[in-house]
Amino acid sequence: NFVSTPNAPTPAGHYSQAVVHGDFVFVSGQLPIDPTDPSRPPGNIEDQTGRALANVSAILIAAGTSLDHVVQITIYVSDVNLWVNVNAVYSRIMGDHRPARAIVPTGELKHGMLIEIQAIAALGPVS
Repeated sequence: NFVSTPNAPTPAGHYSQAVVHGDFVFVSGQLPIDPTDPSRPPGNIEDQTGRALANVSAILIAAGTSLDHVVQITIYVSDVNLWVNVNAVYSRIMGDHRPARAIVPTGELKHGMLIEIQAIAALGPVS
């Protein structure tokens, strides 16, 4: 099943916001684009981290799950020196939930964005 919600950015290429397969939801990489105003500048790394996670969250909700059910998350960041700021926002939003995670320094991302986040979540509670 393919997931689509107007509460996250419309895919700009040949892919879905997410795919549900079995008991898991695979969320495509989400840039910090505000779906209500895609032309709005994305802001600093803290703003961008929050917006990218909000997009992931909206897609997970549309799929019938939530950030609390994420089992693995990959964060692509344009500059590894932004990591401390990214981790502070990520920690605040994710709270006590600690999925497996990777941080991948990439250099420049599409449209000068500083971060992109993709995730895999379970449809049921993570044990």
